[in-house]
Amino acid sequence: MTPVMWLDDLGKPAWIALMIVSFVLCWPVGILVLGFLIGSRRMGCWTHHWSGNGGERWQARMERIQQRMQDRAERVQARMQRHAAKWGSQWGEPGFAGPGGSSGNWAFDEYRAETLRRLEEEQRQFKEFLDRLRHAKDKAEFDQFMVEMRRRPEDPAPQAEV
Repeated sequence: MTPVMWLDDLGKPAWIALMIVSFVLCWPVGILVLGFLIGSRRMGCWTHHWSGNGGERWQARMERIQQRMQDRAERVQARMQRHAAKWGSQWGEPGFAGPGGSSGNWAFDEYRAETLRRLEEEQRQFKEFLDRLRHAKDKAEFDQFMVEMRRRPEDPAPQAEV
């Protein structure tokens, strides 16, 4: 029986003890033992990638992660539904104090409605003003163009180039 087979029979603790003793007695030998353990995959830390049960282990881990994510998503969705039921999920729905909804204070609601109506009217008037301004500018540009056209003498017949 070789020393490697004998240490394999004793298990991982024997290999760890050999590595520690070799580092204490002579560090280059400890590095050799460590290299041998890593290269031969004796410690089992890297064997799950090549053995059949390692894939199952990673699959189980992925399933646990997916389950946790799904549980969190369900909790967030339930919280959002509770929030929507209490406050209204969109602007203007009952229970939400946004535009169109009631704040619970009648005086403020009337003030807000009047202010919004006034702002919409001012916006409409401003758009009409801009349209009139554009129309006047276009008319002035066209009139200027017509004046220039009348001032320009009629071109005589085009002359042939030499």
